[in-house]
Amino acid sequence: MKVSRKARLMSDINVTPFVDVMLVLLVIFMVAAPLMTHGIKIEAPRTSHDKMEMDDKGITISVDVDRRVFINQYELRPDEVAERLPVILDVKHTREVYLKADKSIPYGFIMSLMARIRSAGIENIGMVTEPAVGQKGRREVL
Repeated sequence: MKVSRKARLMSDINVTPFVDVMLVLLVIFMVAAPLMTHGIKIEAPRTSHDKMEMDDKGITISVDVDRRVFINQYELRPDEVAERLPVILDVKHTREVYLKADKSIPYGFIMSLMARIRSAGIENIGMVTEPAVGQKGRREVL
């Protein structure tokens, strides 16, 4: 008695391990993403103006208490902003630049920095402030 069985090959792909790995990676990235954001410590002035929406394609230029200038996380000297800004970002496709400065920075320094940003080809500059005490919202752009 010879029983002949044909061995059937399984043609389906088992995706369960793949889905498990993807869910674990998703959880890891959800936990790690907030930890990867870095910022420059700035105490922006508080205002009571209405909140404006910020453009996602805009770049934030920050000035800290020591008058150090940061384009996102890149530190520049104030006198090299006009030359290096077009190299760091695509001026033709950047719609707006948001300038966030510490409230102790003199007005003249901010105005000279804005002139350098404009000479680099950026026309729209938004000033970032913090909401006044008692107002809802996180950041305002004037």
